[in-house]
Amino acid sequence: MAPHRIPTVEKVSKALGDANRLKILQYIAQSEGLGQCSEIQSFIDLAQPSISHHIKILLEAGLIVQKKMGRNHYYSLNEGTLDTYATFLKQLTD
Repeated sequence: MAPHRIPTVEKVSKALGDANRLKILQYIAQSEGLGQCSEIQSFIDLAQPSISHHIKILLEAGLIVQKKMGRNHYYSLNEGTLDTYATFLKQLTD
């Protein structure tokens, strides 16, 4: 792994260190890679401000990408970031 990728891996690791954020990622993955914020709230028993906080961290870590359609925000997994992270973990055992 190139040293310049370490900060990205660190950010992703921190973002994945919270059960609620893992649940959000799981929900997006189960929703064919597209989750709407209001739907996430029905899946996870958290108030809207808490969900927004977790979404912000996932966005900053590059784990999800946001698409706005009208007034709604939709989120999908960022497969590039997930692949980079998985490759880093795999290299630890090589």
